[in-house]
Amino acid sequence: MFRTNPEIIACDLHPDYLSTKYAEEIEVKKGLKVVKIQHHHAHIVSCMAENNIKEKVIGVAYDGTGYGDDGNIWGGEFLLCDLKKYLRAGHLKYYPLPGGDKAIMEPWRMAYSYLYSICGPRAKKIDIDFNHRMDYDKLSIIEKMIDKNINSPLTSSCGRLFDAASSLIGIRDEISYEGQAAMELESFCVSGIKERYNFCICKEGDEFIIDPQEIFIDIIKDLKEGIDKKVMAAKFHNTVAEFT
Repeated sequence: MFRTNPEIIACDLHPDYLSTKYAEEIEVKKGLKVVKIQHHHAHIVSCMAENNIKEKVIGVAYDGTGYGDDGNIWGGEFLLCDLKKYLRAGHLKYYPLPGGDKAIMEPWRMAYSYLYSICGPRAKKIDIDFNHRMDYDKLSIIEKMIDKNINSPLTSSCGRLFDAASSLIGIRDEISYEGQAAMELESFCVSGIKERYNFCICKEGDEFIIDPQEIFIDIIKDLKEGIDKKVMAAKFHNTVAEFT
């Protein structure tokens, strides 16, 4: 297995991944060709290969983090693609990720990013349990980070959307392992719930943009009305299924 002489090295498109840096080092040292692959295209192509699909497909890739062609963090992607090429046909709307990787471990950051982006300065004054749990000064810091674009890259990540919903609903504000907030949100779902939250799909240029703004406005309404967390979790999942 290790007695091979590779001619081509494939790596992720993200410039800061260790695997990417290693591939670039090998490229310089041995003169090998390096092919950088977009993260979500790779996800979709792996499914195509597993199912022996060779024609063009509409691929939906929902995950936490993947470096995009525009330098932003992708993760809620609709790609028209084949095994070699892809066209980004749609995605979740970009929202700031305050703290970068730290926001992954602290879902409350993304929850407040949505709240602040949607409601502005009055966000932390909304009378909901989320704001009662949070440190007022920390929320103010998040606002400044977003306003001044300090370590707050834009993301279209569906994973971060789930994190934000989990925290806002009151299920998980911080995690100890990857995907914890989303998995616990799913575990709260109850069967028999048909309702969903509102959302908006608009077109910008050649791309369709899914804006979850109304989802969070509706969740705030449910929180104020004392709707059960299990019902809200189910409504959120119904919403994601609907806009997909």
